[in-house]
Amino acid sequence: MAIRIFPALAFVAVLGGCAWAPGPALDSSRLHDDIGAKTGTQAYPVQLINAEVISRQIDAVATTNSKVTPATGADLAQSIAKYEYRIGPQDLLGVTVLYNPQLSSSAANMQPMPIAPGAADGAQQQAPLEQNGFRVGANGEVYYPPVGMLRVGGKTVEQVRSMISTALSKEIRDPRVDVRVVSYRNSRVDVTGLVKNPGSLQVTDVPLSMINAIARTGGTLPDADVQKVRLTRGDKVYELDLDTLTERRNGVGDFLLQGGDIINVPDRLSSRIFVMGEVVKPTSLLMNKGRLSLADALAGVNSIDIRAADPRQVFVIRGARENPTQPAVYRLDMTQVDALLLSTQFRMEPLDVVYVGTSDAVRFNRVLEQITPTIQTLFFTKQLGK
Repeated sequence: MAIRIFPALAFVAVLGGCAWAPGPALDSSRLHDDIGAKTGTQAYPVQLINAEVISRQIDAVATTNSKVTPATGADLAQSIAKYEYRIGPQDLLGVTVLYNPQLSSSAANMQPMPIAPGAADGAQQQAPLEQNGFRVGANGEVYYPPVGMLRVGGKTVEQVRSMISTALSKEIRDPRVDVRVVSYRNSRVDVTGLVKNPGSLQVTDVPLSMINAIARTGGTLPDADVQKVRLTRGDKVYELDLDTLTERRNGVGDFLLQGGDIINVPDRLSSRIFVMGEVVKPTSLLMNKGRLSLADALAGVNSIDIRAADPRQVFVIRGARENPTQPAVYRLDMTQVDALLLSTQFRMEPLDVVYVGTSDAVRFNRVLEQITPTIQTLFFTKQLGK
């Protein structure tokens, strides 16, 4: 009787021993999770990667590249040719009156000229000279002693010169006036993110484009994602491919920057792809200048695991931007003659997932590996009970 009971007790002991199995484990008794529940019933269509799919990809890329950018090369050239700096608060203005040095901003003791009756109180107070220039107030006005208060905010240097010339002509015959911005303090462009020297750039009378701004901050760092450079202007955000802008001629798509613009160069974390499944080295890969083929992805993980992978089940799972819950699934059959060529032409997109399936034979062998120790234990237990 004891001999017959022994196998049963041994079997129970073997099963109970699983509770003390070595290695990390999570106490599932405190988790209310139905592991057996189905995660979903929806089936997703799988597109076989063939010449037709590659052709559609090429057409889609060509269509994207041909889209009208916010500024064409002609637009940029025209805007640069017509660019004029607009004076703003905190700017310092220098004034030179030819043959009348006492009326120039460089004069040590500039005296006001007689002003018309009814002028504002205090109009003849000493001008706020800084670095031989007159500072524009927060209200856009500047005090030029020979004339008085001038509203210069939003005006060009030429417009201010004309204003002063007209005012001085009442006292001086044919005045020769030159106006310049001694120090630009009003408008700035901020460059942030992965550039060598992030900071603010002053907007001056020299046109500043986005590419110029990034170059003036030392250029981008190696981990920068130059395909997704963001330009924030007011309540609008533009996403631009810096490589495309620099490769095209005539500055197609470049932006002439304005005061208050913000340029941000992000990192490349959002330009990764993930390779997993039956590959030699599962990992995530960074795209190179926004480009990566399926062949590049497989080569980056030392190819598929020839001992376990099913070469007919190389899947690419791509989330749809419009509806992330509706992924597009592609499959590459590497047993076909043209598969390797197709893999070099299939373009990956950011955050794609490449999954290499397991062969049926390997899956069966893995099941055997799991149950073989239990079978052996039962066999030896039975032998001991005889």
